[in-house]
Amino acid sequence: MKTKEQEKLTWAIIGGGNGGQSMAGHMGIMGFPVRLYDIFPDTIEAIKSQGGIKVEGEVEGFGKLEFATTKINEVLDGADIIIVVAPALAHRAIAKDCAPHLKDGQVVVLHPGSTFGALEFKQVLEEENCTSNVVIAETESLIYACRSVKPGHVNILGIKGSLKTAAIPANKTEMVVELLNTAYPQMYPGSNVMEISLGNLNAMMHPAPTLLNTSLIESVHDWLYYWDGITPSIGKYVEEMDKERLSIVKALGLNSVDVLENYKIYYNAEAPTLSEAVKKNEAYGGVKGQKSLNTRYVLEDIPMGLVPIVSLGKMLGLDVSRMETIVKLGEQLLDKDFTKTGRTVESLGLSDMTVEEMMSYVETGIRGKIALA
Repeated sequence: MKTKEQEKLTWAIIGGGNGGQSMAGHMGIMGFPVRLYDIFPDTIEAIKSQGGIKVEGEVEGFGKLEFATTKINEVLDGADIIIVVAPALAHRAIAKDCAPHLKDGQVVVLHPGSTFGALEFKQVLEEENCTSNVVIAETESLIYACRSVKPGHVNILGIKGSLKTAAIPANKTEMVVELLNTAYPQMYPGSNVMEISLGNLNAMMHPAPTLLNTSLIESVHDWLYYWDGITPSIGKYVEEMDKERLSIVKALGLNSVDVLENYKIYYNAEAPTLSEAVKKNEAYGGVKGQKSLNTRYVLEDIPMGLVPIVSLGKMLGLDVSRMETIVKLGEQLLDKDFTKTGRTVESLGLSDMTVEEMMSYVETGIRGKIALA
């Protein structure tokens, strides 16, 4: 139950795509003061004209908003909790736009952060000389499986039963989770943002199956991404790739579970193989396969998902050959240098750190400081 103080909290949603509209609409239905920002005037005008967002599926109703705007200073002004529900490719630009307007005490949550999202957001605020005392957090994944059929209308296909979250500095995680729990009781604390980033399953579930289904994508056939695309062989490849991710988690002394266990946790979908598990998740039944390789599953989830994990794995001297194969396949098929444009330990200033220094940074938020045991 919300306390009187929590009922007064104002939520700002940055991003009017599938996830942002679903979150704003759902929160409006739950009775929270919520406002929405997006860069596309047509989206904002459609939502403004009806005063909120119509929601169907797992949640039914009309979510009334305080307002919708294309001006980021307006959505941030007076907001207590700022949820960034936008492609990871936009995180840097959003952080730069937010920097002059953030105020002491505000909480920014990247939902999700992809890989190293909170670290990049923090880096940009530092580069922009933002001195406001804000807490930055990220979630492992988007809490919704959802689609926006048109601006102001969303279909929530499923809602995750649990979702891990952490903040930088890590000692603010409990506070952030307590705030998020007023709307999402299934969110729970992780150790730190590094653990959250390495739990980014989009990096496992999106690039490899997409690229390995290229012939189907470029055919005339309609297909279902998870139910048709995650064949036994492709599912097995992803499971083996996931073992490389877990080796990095182990090397850093963190905790994570494999992709199969995550499907059990998120969707209560339990099976001996990934190919079988995704077919037990009814929320995936309506997720259609792409018709082009120019999809966020590649354009976003390789540079902002796989590339940083590969970068960290190499820094640690671990075998990341399966993940690297998918990065290189994507680069060759699309003629793009994802390694150069993506997040890396080098671009985030982590490459010269020891493991101890890097983990101290995600714990304290202070570079060069070794946390006491």
